[in-house]
Amino acid sequence: MKIALIAHDKKKNEIIELAMNYKEVLAQHKLCATGTTGTLIMGETGLAIQRMKSGPLGGDQQIGAMLADGKLDMVIFLRDPLTAQPHEPDVSALLRLCDVQSIPLATNKSSAIIMIEALKNKVYFN
Repeated sequence: MKIALIAHDKKKNEIIELAMNYKEVLAQHKLCATGTTGTLIMGETGLAIQRMKSGPLGGDQQIGAMLADGKLDMVIFLRDPLTAQPHEPDVSALLRLCDVQSIPLATNKSSAIIMIEALKNKVYFN
């Protein structure tokens, strides 16, 4: 599966911890991430990650294009709902594309754990 990993600034530590805890599971899949998130995860885990631009600089749109082209199977986007994001329209478009393409989307740590546990147990999504 091809999995996108994204996290707002205040959620970077959570996505790094998630990637560290599930390194063996994630290593079995193709990963991509927005720029800063990908750099941080790679630095802590050594996972191979295709990095896009930083979210505010177009990384969310790059991942959105991958969604529109059917090139992603799952998205983990740990969002910070309490902080205004300057690129909120891009974020909303990405979430909408997940719905349109019926791509599993985790927007918080708990839902991400459920989805990764499903991968770990070989329960795949359509």
